[in-house]
Amino acid sequence: MKYILSGSLGNINKPLTQKLVAAGHDVTVISSHEARKPEIEALGAKAAVGSVEDVAFLTETFKGADAVFELIPPPATAPEDWKARIRQIGKNFADAIKASGVKKVVQLSSIGAHMPEGCGPVSGIHFAELELDALEGVDVIHLRPAYFYTNLFALKGLIKHAGIFGNNFGGDNTLVMVHPNDIADVAAEELLNLSFTGKTIRYIAGDERTSKEITAILGAAIGKPELPYVEFTDQQNLEGIIGAGVPAELARNFVEMGTAIRSGEMFADYKNHKPALSPTKLEDFAKEFAVVYAG
Repeated sequence: MKYILSGSLGNINKPLTQKLVAAGHDVTVISSHEARKPEIEALGAKAAVGSVEDVAFLTETFKGADAVFELIPPPATAPEDWKARIRQIGKNFADAIKASGVKKVVQLSSIGAHMPEGCGPVSGIHFAELELDALEGVDVIHLRPAYFYTNLFALKGLIKHAGIFGNNFGGDNTLVMVHPNDIADVAAEELLNLSFTGKTIRYIAGDERTSKEITAILGAAIGKPELPYVEFTDQQNLEGIIGAGVPAELARNFVEMGTAIRSGEMFADYKNHKPALSPTKLEDFAKEFAVVYAG
């Protein structure tokens, strides 16, 4: 089989590439950076260096592929409108898939992608899903993973400098989470089998914990068992994210996603289609968090 993976070698693509190569398949990884080429080739894959903004590049890269793994990469620089940028990249992929004749697509979407508005960057992914759903004769499975455990690394600085853990949703709000390795396992399963037909959705989740529980478990792992959880207002959260050096447009979207968690709407569709939970639990991730925190 010939597989094309977009998204370079991130937390999901690196283990996914390794799994597909180990199974004896022809794997090409798209990256926007020439410097990543040696690392990609060291895994036994080919590198296609180019931009997801370039439909002609994507089309040529996709030709002859049995399946494409679509992952919309984060922007290299802050876009004027992050949701619109995600939607446009989704259209670029759809146009290239149609032009190249690819018939099977595994898309990395997100929990909350049922929301056309009000969920930050995930609402952009909603429209990227629709771009693929509009393709005739192409089988698509939208993988909707939960909140990445690894996103919690971003709160390391808050713990170190303020001695608190917090966000703009309450301590009793439940967060549905998953490890990127478990996402890679599901993506590999779908790509290796290619048994999906039509347009389908598959949720991926590993654990469900309240913010207070998350704080207690991570706090214990780093030797801070009394670490408090603090709920910020949206404005406080926005100012804090921007103060940490995140561009305002990205910060606004992160805060909006927090409001969707606070209302529960981000997880509403997931609750109606719950999968069997994947193996990595919060306690497992806490060991990784402790290593990163100590670094």
